[in-house]
Amino acid sequence: MTDPSRLTLEYIAGLLTLKAGGQYGLTAINQRQHALQAAWLAEKSGCSDSLIAACLLHDIGHMVHDLGDNPAADGIDDLHERRGYEFLLPWFDAAVTEPVGLHVAAKRYLCATEADYFARLSPDSVRSLSLQGGPMSPQEVAAFNAIPQAQDAIQLRRFDEMAKVRDLQTPPVEHFLPYVERCLLPTRSPVPEEAPAQSKSPV
Repeated sequence: MTDPSRLTLEYIAGLLTLKAGGQYGLTAINQRQHALQAAWLAEKSGCSDSLIAACLLHDIGHMVHDLGDNPAADGIDDLHERRGYEFLLPWFDAAVTEPVGLHVAAKRYLCATEADYFARLSPDSVRSLSLQGGPMSPQEVAAFNAIPQAQDAIQLRRFDEMAKVRDLQTPPVEHFLPYVERCLLPTRSPVPEEAPAQSKSPV
C-alpha cells in the first residue's frame, strides 16, 4: 500500500515542478524560483519547519487556478492566498496554513504600520495591493495583531518581498520537501486523482 504522505509530497512537488514555470508577476523570475528563494531565506534565518514549509508553499494558490500568470494586470484579484489556504487545509495545521492565508493581509498590515514599507514594494506588489484593499485601517490592524500566527505571516511577507532576485542559485524543490513532510498532519485527506499538468508558460 502506498504511503499517503508520499503521495501528498509527490503531488506538491509536482505542482512546484510542473505548474510553477510561469513568470512571477512583473519580475524576471518564475513562480518556482520565487518559492525556492522564499523558503531558502527562511531556512537560512533558522525559522521553524512550519514557516519554511509555508514560505515554500505561500503562492501555491497561483498554481491551482486557471486565471493566467498575471491576473492583476487585468485588474483581477485572484485571491491566491485564500486559494492556497484552502488547498493546503486538508494536509497541514494552522502553523502552515495561516501564514499562507495571511501573507497578503500581512502586506496590507506592513503598509499601514511601517512608514517606508510601501516604498520597498516591487511594482507587481504595488499593483496587486490596490486590488487587495490597500493599507489596513486601524481597526483591521488591531484585528490582525490578535491572530496567533500574525507574526509568522509578517515574517513570511518580508521573505516574500526579498525573494525576487534574478539568477539567484537556490537548493532545488527536493531540498525543502523534508520540511513539508514533517509538517503533514497524521490524518490526511487523499490527494487529487489527477496529477498536475505541465505548465504551458516558459520557465
